[in-house]
Amino acid sequence: MYKINCLNKISETGLGLFTDHYVNVDRHEDANGIIVRSAKMHDMDLPNTIEAIARAGAGVNNIPLEKCAEKGIVVFNTPGANANGVKEMVLATMIMAARNLIGGVNWVTSCQADPDVANLVEKNKAKFVGSEIKGKKLGVIGLGAVGILVANAANKLEMEVYGYDPFISVEHAWKLSKFIKPIKSVDDIFRECDFITVHVPLSDSTKGMFNKNAFEQMKDGVVLLNFSRDTLVEEDMLIEALKTGKVAKYVTDFPNPKVCGTEGVIAIPHLGASTAESEENCAVMAVEQMMNYLEKGNIKNSVNYPNCDMGICNQAARIAINHKNIPNMLGQFTSTLAKENVNISDLMNKSKGGYAYTLIDIESPASPEMITKLREIEGVLRVRVIE
Repeated sequence: MYKINCLNKISETGLGLFTDHYVNVDRHEDANGIIVRSAKMHDMDLPNTIEAIARAGAGVNNIPLEKCAEKGIVVFNTPGANANGVKEMVLATMIMAARNLIGGVNWVTSCQADPDVANLVEKNKAKFVGSEIKGKKLGVIGLGAVGILVANAANKLEMEVYGYDPFISVEHAWKLSKFIKPIKSVDDIFRECDFITVHVPLSDSTKGMFNKNAFEQMKDGVVLLNFSRDTLVEEDMLIEALKTGKVAKYVTDFPNPKVCGTEGVIAIPHLGASTAESEENCAVMAVEQMMNYLEKGNIKNSVNYPNCDMGICNQAARIAINHKNIPNMLGQFTSTLAKENVNISDLMNKSKGGYAYTLIDIESPASPEMITKLREIEGVLRVRVIE
C-alpha cells in the first residue's frame, strides 16, 4: 500500500487515478509520496519514508531540490500541463494592455453613478484610445511549453514574432512555426519589439535579466508581460522606465507592494494557470508520474534526477538505486549482484548533474542481504525493490 499526502487541494480528476493500492494520509511524515502545488516545503522535515514529490505545476521554487536529491527523493513537475491556460492569459492581457482596457473600465466604474454617464463616455473615450496588435513585433523570450504556444498563436494573429531561446529542445523546435524569426541575442528582442513576453525559469543567469541596460535598449512605449517570476525584473529600474514612458505597460502575474498601484502596471493575482482545465491537467500528470515511479521505478519530468524509463519489469524483481554521480558506481552494483549469483536481464543508468539513477532488472528475487550490501556502497542514497 502506498501512502500519499496532498499539501494543497488537488483536482479530484487527478486523484481519482490512484488505484486501491493507494491511500491518502493527513501527515506528510506518514507518506511515501507528496503532491503539492504552492505549499512551501523548505522548512519541512522530510523523513526517509518519502520517496517522491510531485509538483502539480511547472515552478519548483517552493521545494528544496538539493535537500531532496541528497535524500534520494525524486521531485517531479508537470511541464506543459497548464501551458494553454497561460498562453490564453498572455494573449488576453497583451490585448488589454494594447487597448488600455483596464484604464477604460476603471474610469467607467468611477463614474457609473453619474446619471449622465453615457454622455461622459462619449466625451472621454478618446483618453483611452489604444493600438491594435496586428503587424506589431512580439518578442518571446523562452520557447518552452508556454513560449511556443504564445509565439505560434501570436503569429496567427498576424503579429511579427521574434523567438529567443538558446536552449530550445529538439521537441519544441519541431513544434515552432516556420514563421517565427529565431533571434540569437536577447538584446535584439529588447531593441526591436513592441511587446515582450518572458517564459523562462528563475535561475542565477535569468534573475534580474530585465535591468537598467535592458530597459535602455527598448523602444519607447514597449509593453512587457511577465508570467514567469517577479524576480526576473529589477523593479526599481522598471518603475523608472514606466515613469519615463520607456515602458508603457507592465503586465505581471506576481503582485507585490512595490509594483501594486504603480501607474502603468496591470497586476494579476497569479491567475496565469488558474483554470479548471489547467488544474486537472497538472493533477493528472503529477499523479501518473508518481504512480509510474512508485510502481515501476520509471522517472519522467524530474527536476533533480535524470529521466529513466525501462517500462514494465517482466523479471523477478527490479532494483531502483538513487545515487551520487561518481565513478565506478555501476561496477560496484554489478559486482555486488554477481557475488550473490544474481543474473541481470536489463540495466539502465542515467545521470543529471551530481546525481544519478540506475534501474536493474534481475532474474531472481532480491534478498534482503543483497539490498543491504547495495545500500552500504558509498554514494548510494536510496535503494528500492520493485516486484
